[in-house]
Amino acid sequence: MRTLTIFCLCLSLAASAAPDPTPYPTTSSPKGIQVQMIPDALELGIHHATLNIRLNALLTPEEEAKPGQLTATADGFTFAINQKSVEAMDRQIKPLSDKGVVVSLIVTTSRSPNERIRKLTIHPKADPIKGTTMASDTVTPEGRACYKALTDFIAQRWSSADAAHGRVWGWIVSNEVNSHHEWHQMGPSTIEEVATQYEDQVRLAWESLRRHSVNARIYLSMEHNWAAKNHRDPLQACPGRTLLELFAKRARERGDFDWNLAFHPYPWNLREPRTWLDKVSFNDNTPKVTFKNLEVLTKKLATPELLYVGKPRRLSFTEQGFDVTQRPDALAEQAAAYAYAWEKVVRLGDAVDAFHYHRHVDHSLENGLRFGLWSNKPGTISEPDQKRPIWFLFKSAGTAEWKAAAEPYLKTCGLKSWDELNPK
Repeated sequence: MRTLTIFCLCLSLAASAAPDPTPYPTTSSPKGIQVQMIPDALELGIHHATLNIRLNALLTPEEEAKPGQLTATADGFTFAINQKSVEAMDRQIKPLSDKGVVVSLIVTTSRSPNERIRKLTIHPKADPIKGTTMASDTVTPEGRACYKALTDFIAQRWSSADAAHGRVWGWIVSNEVNSHHEWHQMGPSTIEEVATQYEDQVRLAWESLRRHSVNARIYLSMEHNWAAKNHRDPLQACPGRTLLELFAKRARERGDFDWNLAFHPYPWNLREPRTWLDKVSFNDNTPKVTFKNLEVLTKKLATPELLYVGKPRRLSFTEQGFDVTQRPDALAEQAAAYAYAWEKVVRLGDAVDAFHYHRHVDHSLENGLRFGLWSNKPGTISEPDQKRPIWFLFKSAGTAEWKAAAEPYLKTCGLKSWDELNPK
């Protein structure tokens, strides 16, 4: 937005403060969820939570700006902040972080109904219609300034030493970027173009974060296609493995930084929860990485080209769930899939920051998929109705009750013992 000639709440004082040196929190387990209902999430005993934040929703159209407006500034541009949107995020973040939950934000951009905000926040080559979440405008001077200002605002408010509004420890930048036609829309693009744009976008966010926190973590986002891609057209999607390699190469060329990986190891077929049946391999050429072959990721992150100061990047599973099919044993299969996934994740040990389940409650606009720990009420989008068996199993994860709760699902998974899942 054009520089506002109003008296405003600025970030200059916060920007001059030294970044907070507090270490990244340690937790007793990776149990997490994309939170919809805060009291229920806390009852489930989560240690990690993801929340969505949309950059476009943080802006107020300049014609609606008022004296005293909360603002963010970068590169000589000032942008008016949507106070209601910010306070809504406060109400989600603070109750979780105050209880010791490690909160991560999924930082995305979508199409604003306001044309001015759309032009500021969306990549100028993005398709005008296609795509759910978009690559940010890091290209035009004003768009780039807007991205820098908004990420600095987020870092100052929720990732600095001042936790008055709640504390955020993880940033997942954009969403499933290897399927960029839908989740990081920037128009038809080669994999090299996607890697170059995404590295720049992540680096800008990281620079904002590091001004306020020394140890908060930033993550790349990729879905489960690995050596395969999620679109026939190579200008619409790319293999996750190759994108990861090109991103790392680009980052080294510009001066490496401590980025990490947020991966979504859904089952091969999102409508088939029995991930133990996935036809995957355990080498780097596997078409997809699902819960069955998670070891592919830890092996990849341990390769010399991906190390940072001699250590593997951190790994977090930030969106994945198991569908309730129409089969008679569908609810047991969903719970069994979670038991299998949990046992796979904990066997990766300290390599994993968190395992966030998706979804808390079924969502009627999610292409008929029913991932929820809760069903939704008929005729609603995501109003909770009934707890499923997976809810009770999830609650036991990471507790002394887990072994007894999970054991009945061994037979469903075709196993005699969870120790059969130990990495070879």
